[in-house]
Amino acid sequence: MTSLDKPTDQRGQGAGGDAEARSATEAALFEAFGGVRGMVETTVPGLVFVAIYTVKRDIHIAAIAALGLSVALGIARLVGKDTLKHAFSGVFGVAFGAVFAMMSGDAKNFYLPGMLYSLGLAVAYIVTSLFGYPLLGLILGPVFKENLSWRTRNPGRKAAYTKASWAWGLILLAKSAILFPLYWWGDATQLGWVKVALGIPPMLLSVYLTWIFLAKAPPPIDVFAEMEAAEAAEREKAAADKAADKAADVAKVAEPLLAEWADRAVDEAGATADRAAPPRH
Repeated sequence: MTSLDKPTDQRGQGAGGDAEARSATEAALFEAFGGVRGMVETTVPGLVFVAIYTVKRDIHIAAIAALGLSVALGIARLVGKDTLKHAFSGVFGVAFGAVFAMMSGDAKNFYLPGMLYSLGLAVAYIVTSLFGYPLLGLILGPVFKENLSWRTRNPGRKAAYTKASWAWGLILLAKSAILFPLYWWGDATQLGWVKVALGIPPMLLSVYLTWIFLAKAPPPIDVFAEMEAAEAAEREKAAADKAADKAADVAKVAEPLLAEWADRAVDEAGATADRAAPPRH
């Protein structure tokens, strides 16, 4: 089992290992970010809102339509036995935006919660990278079954997570730099259409860069497999110790019996010899 304090060199895996690592990376990214479907589901409610508001100029109708669509998409996820995270992550964001817009009477506020979330996420990506705990590693570590082993035992993956987190942070900051001026000085339709346009492309770019960085990094250390192997080794050792103790107990019981049997055998042999010896005259 690899030491918890020493980096693990996992280079030289060969073409098969590289292909397997790339496939695992793709699957983990799709799991973590909901795949293309998740990207579409986070964009379509906003598209519905801005389209209806552009035509009707009615915040309530546009907000209720967007929220209803988001709930329908979440229910479809549940019917398809998808995870609750993917089913309702978009619903809450749309619900906050819809309620905020209707309460304030300003259609631009439909997008404000999502914009604040993106800005906060950008800051989190950058700050955690500066402190050596890149957020993407914290998110994807459990997905790859490596937990935090990448911090101390796999420096190549730590570097990859850091680069990817910086990419996410800078891309989201650039997105915020475009949207917030529109929120302050533009109108609701301008903000809405630009936000819809900036929904999927930045996400795709971020996921693509993450895939590039992680695909080139050393494969993850499966700490769960290591723990299972350690537990199996401990069970084998315990079974071996139990068998040795049992053998020692048997030996303790058998030793005096064997000694007694040997003494009897010697006595019987002596008696037989005495009977067989010719009488003395």
